[in-house]
Amino acid sequence: LAVKTDGTLWAWGRNYYGQLGDGTAANKNTPTQMGTDTDWASVAAGSVHAIAVKTDGTLWAWGSNSSGQLGDGTNVNKNTQAQIGTDTDWDYIAAGGSYTLALKSDGTLWTWGGNSSGQLGDGTTTNKNTPTQMGTDTDWASVAAGNAHTIAVKTDGTLWIWGSNSSGQLGDGTTTNKNTPTQMGTDTDWATAAAGSNHTIALKTDGTIWAWGGNVYGQLGDGTNVDKNTPTQIGTDTDWDYIAAGSSHTLAVKTDGTQWAWGRNQTRQLGDGTRVDKNTPTQIGTDTDWAIVAAGSTHTVGVKAVGTLWAWGWNPYGQLGDGTNITKYTPTQIGTDTD
Repeated sequence: LAVKTDGTLWAWGRNYYGQLGDGTAANKNTPTQMGTDTDWASVAAGSVHAIAVKTDGTLWAWGSNSSGQLGDGTNVNKNTQAQIGTDTDWDYIAAGGSYTLALKSDGTLWTWGGNSSGQLGDGTTTNKNTPTQMGTDTDWASVAAGNAHTIAVKTDGTLWIWGSNSSGQLGDGTTTNKNTPTQMGTDTDWATAAAGSNHTIALKTDGTIWAWGGNVYGQLGDGTNVDKNTPTQIGTDTDWDYIAAGSSHTLAVKTDGTQWAWGRNQTRQLGDGTRVDKNTPTQIGTDTDWAIVAAGSTHTVGVKAVGTLWAWGWNPYGQLGDGTNITKYTPTQIGTDTD
């Protein structure tokens, strides 16, 4: 899923649950515009559902709804964009395995969908099929959703965690699930976080990168394949700028525009031309114009500073968008658009 600078919404890849939002269940292997609206602001993809916000602050959802992750009060799948409620103050969204997180412009946090591990943070393990405010705090800045764990940063730079903790992905020194937000340590310099299936990556304001949780494939990047249940600094570099987490792989961009990847590489999702897992950050190519990266379960997408779109990794459903269903070992440009 992607939003262009002109506010149009585009989708491609697997569509079994209608998660592309085009009214069908047919896969697409090239970027396909969804409708004609030009007021989309942002979009987030869960395992098989999608959430989006428009420039007017309205919230929209489509795809699988088996756990209520669309938030429309039902458990019925939707294959076109459906507005969720009538509120016009939605600001920030994240989609996990079968649940959804959103921030409003007033800094409140709302959650809904699957809750078997307490990932909604409402003190229960009961699914919710409508947006439910989580506590009364009004200082949430950003959130990230893993398969069943949640990471959030407040405006004061503190880091909060809840949900599944089977691999130590909450970073609190235990492997015990949490069903309410729990502050992780006392540091106040966290900038942002990203969540994989069972690992977590976080960036501090000083440009250092930290990781914890599952590490079977080296996705933490600390040179081992041993799980960690507390934050571990990855190397000593202080020029990390952007992070993303796939199911079991991790991506990052430095301030110099170089791209780095580590973790599982069975489906070539690291983009280094091999299928060998990496347990330390590995530079992908020599380009210095990467702006952002995003990770699916087993594929990766990146955008360069000039606005071109690139993709690599597993491609059986056309999720790379290059018009084929062939896996790509290295970054491949998708079309020629620069927006």
